Amino acid sequence: MAMEMKRGEGEPMIEMNMTPLIDVMLVLLTLLIITLPIQTHAVKLDMPSTTTKPSVFKPEIVNLSVDFDGTILWNGSPIDRATLDSYFSDASTKDPQPEIHLNPNKLAKYDIVAKVLADAQRLGVKKIGFTGLDQYMQ
Repeated sequence: MAMEMKRGEGEPMIEMNMTPLIDVMLVLLTLLIITLPIQTHAVKLDMPSTTTKPSVFKPEIVNLSVDFDGTILWNGSPIDRATLDSYFSDASTKDPQPEIHLNPNKLAKYDIVAKVLADAQRLGVKKIGFTGLDQYMQ
């Protein structure tokens, strides 16, 4: 879109039309950006290979359930929160820590399950996970 200015009859045009020049420069810039190889920011490290075999020792598994009425079951036997805290303390000091499989009932209150998880975190239990989640898919 060149801007044309009317001048007197014998005067030469002094301004140059820059639009085609800008268009060519934009096309060249676009082609340059497209053709540049993508830079990877990976750091190549030569890590030592491990020669140790994976452990065949299976950790102790604890089934922790929260029933619909708020009853907490440790491996099938009902316990109160104080006893649960002592069990969590014992579990956190063992090496390796036992795996605690938490299975809350579908009708259990969220508040009780959250308190059990908070107690486990507070007392240093690292290996805890949910099981029985298929009951929620129905």
